[in-house]
Amino acid sequence: MAAMHKRSEEIPPVSKAVESLVRQVIAQVADKWTMLVLEALEEHGTLRFTECGRIVGGISQKMLTKTLREMERDGLVVRTVHPVIPPHVDYTLTELGRELSAAFCGVWTWAETYYADVSAARRAFREREEG
Repeated sequence: MAAMHKRSEEIPPVSKAVESLVRQVIAQVADKWTMLVLEALEEHGTLRFTECGRIVGGISQKMLTKTLREMERDGLVVRTVHPVIPPHVDYTLTELGRELSAAFCGVWTWAETYYADVSAARRAFREREEG
């Protein structure tokens, strides 16, 4: 990230630890499943595992489990197990998760705003490449 921006003397350099965390978070959130689970929980609030999978759509149970566990590990969601039979497990965004969701909301807004422009650029590129 440091190489991407010319820094003024007023802004201290980013520590290696922060840079590493940013890279890890981007890698995780850039994963389509994390982004979609984040969106589902933001829009619908607390969800049971099966509800979350249904809303996200197209995700295997294994991948949903992996995604939610990684999000829980990073403090983005809280997993609540209710002591009933069969077990009832809920997932809720934490404040940290809501903040991340708000930060990435800009990506969705950008996509909606520039969808036609990106589509036109892709068509033009494809036409140039195909000859």
